Amino acid sequence: MNRIGRRWAAAFGLALMTAACGSGDTTGEGEQAAPIQRAPTPRSEFTAKEVEATLDALVDDINEGAIEPMQMAILLKDIGGFFTPITTGANRAMGELGVTGNVIGPSGQGSNQQERAEAQGEQIGQAVADGAEGIGVSPFGDAIAAGIEEAVNDGVPVVTLDTDAKGSKRSIYVGTISESAGVTAGETLLALLPPAPGTVVIHGADDPSWVDGMNRMRGARRVLEQAKYTVVVRPITWSPQGEVADVEAMKAQIEAADPPVVGLLGLHSVSYRCAMATEAAGATELPVVAFDFEPKTVELMRRGLIKATHTQRQYYAGYLVPYILYGIKIIGLDATRAILAPRMVDESRLDVGLDVVPWDKVEEYNAFLDSIGVTQ
Repeated sequence: MNRIGRRWAAAFGLALMTAACGSGDTTGEGEQAAPIQRAPTPRSEFTAKEVEATLDALVDDINEGAIEPMQMAILLKDIGGFFTPITTGANRAMGELGVTGNVIGPSGQGSNQQERAEAQGEQIGQAVADGAEGIGVSPFGDAIAAGIEEAVNDGVPVVTLDTDAKGSKRSIYVGTISESAGVTAGETLLALLPPAPGTVVIHGADDPSWVDGMNRMRGARRVLEQAKYTVVVRPITWSPQGEVADVEAMKAQIEAADPPVVGLLGLHSVSYRCAMATEAAGATELPVVAFDFEPKTVELMRRGLIKATHTQRQYYAGYLVPYILYGIKIIGLDATRAILAPRMVDESRLDVGLDVVPWDKVEEYNAFLDSIGVTQ
């Protein structure tokens, strides 16, 4: 950890001790419990300043209420990989709040999405039975709605993160808003393109059952087509063997497109394959814009073959959820939503936003992640 990170960790430790001692405790008759205190987040060009300001406003209102103990559970699809920053953020927030809670991975039951969602619904029921007063969950699918409904009917609010369960009784969704993320990615590439006409290759989703993937595609495609570019899509092949197929397919698109390809846009974690395709086609002058911060993406950014990528602020999603659950308990759902309004896209969805990382800012972004103790 660098020097900034050590200073942050020291501040975090102090705030954690303050919160743990203050939450739900009084020091004597008639005395108030110590207020909740957030550890200061290191300042950087990548600090989510709007999210930070919204959190500070929420804490201010919470501290005007009666600070109480609380038990919560955060249920995730995984606690490693993409979910590592979410786990870090959630644990940090619960420490600052002084609440009792755990981040829990999947039960391991189920061989398909439906079965995993049903198992996750059972996890929700178990969390309620164990005394949780608020639950955060990253749903496997809509089959979780029944478990959420049972929890809410028992008086336990549920907040979703990373993926949503729109048809459920969840209180708030926290995470990336897929269509607006696609718009942002499309605009990032648009700024790098020569004037139309020209063809843009998008490496993304084509499965209508994957709503988030299709919405991200829709947002990006709309930006580029409104700017008069021709858009062709290479559907992602998710298997490990799919890399060769994707690269070959996009190489062929680069070589055959009319009008010629002027740029490539990847919308998911394997979007570094776009840059591999430009290498295979001998067209590394074409601008490539990617998504997420995979090691291969970072390597190709350092080589200048990917001009920018978009990261989804998983840390902030994980960090926000315990604070929102605690806010619902202390000041109520309506008041919590009102404070979160600057980051809400509608009455129940909070957008954590994206970090747009240019190829020449990789080291600065890594330094920011290091300063908050996150591996992404």
